[in-house]
Amino acid sequence: MSNTYQIYLISDSTGETLDRIFTAIKAQFKNIDYKIHTYSFTRTENQIFKILSDAEKHLSSIILYSIVDSNLAKFLANTSEDKKIPCFGVLGDLILSFSKLLNQKASHQPSGQYALNDEYYKRIAAIQFTMNHDDGNLVKELNKSDIILLGVSRTSKTPTAIYLANKGFKTSNIPLVNENSIPQTLKENPKMACVIGLNTEPERLVDIRKNRMNSLKESENKSYTDIENIRKEVDQAKNTFRKYNWPVIDVTRKSVEETAASVIKIYEIYKNND
Repeated sequence: MSNTYQIYLISDSTGETLDRIFTAIKAQFKNIDYKIHTYSFTRTENQIFKILSDAEKHLSSIILYSIVDSNLAKFLANTSEDKKIPCFGVLGDLILSFSKLLNQKASHQPSGQYALNDEYYKRIAAIQFTMNHDDGNLVKELNKSDIILLGVSRTSKTPTAIYLANKGFKTSNIPLVNENSIPQTLKENPKMACVIGLNTEPERLVDIRKNRMNSLKESENKSYTDIENIRKEVDQAKNTFRKYNWPVIDVTRKSVEETAASVIKIYEIYKNND
């Protein structure tokens, strides 16, 4: 255990930003053993002192923090230095640089990104809409969508839609069995929203579907996991997307985040041409 790094993530808010930053950092290094200690809503010197008292018990502790209160951040940095614990702030320099660039003093308000403003309520509305329009539900309201995702089974339609909803996009997703599974209103008006097809390599889809069946502890549906049937599904989907001139994203080697980023780029082009 002596080679295991103790990573302390200290935030004055939910810690979501810090967690994502560390996820990006650790992806750059292989063969690293670590244990994460997460401390959210850390807003007093006493809280920080207790955390650092625990951290100094380990030989390989590292502090990452996102604290917008400059005095509290300075206390954390100075105390960590006294205890000889490596300590890195992920927001301080950025906030200072933006403050100078914008010629505007930062508010230094914890959880400022979670203010109950119009953007927040728009995001909540998008999440509610997306949940209600999952898996081909409420097709009569497709015209209210910002984005419509189509794809054969297990092409990450639902998780991508939910991720987009958290970005504020009202997203519907429709399972594509064949062309007849496309709602008539969408066939008649294929540009009613930003419609995007999701597709993947058949061989990869076989594995995903088999794993899905195993996780549900259901007997394998041969037609659902048959490679030849899947090849036909994928080819038919490609032909359908081509017929209606819908852009396609190959999700074979993409994470949900990467797929969503590609969707947003296509959406921005769609809106600019609208």
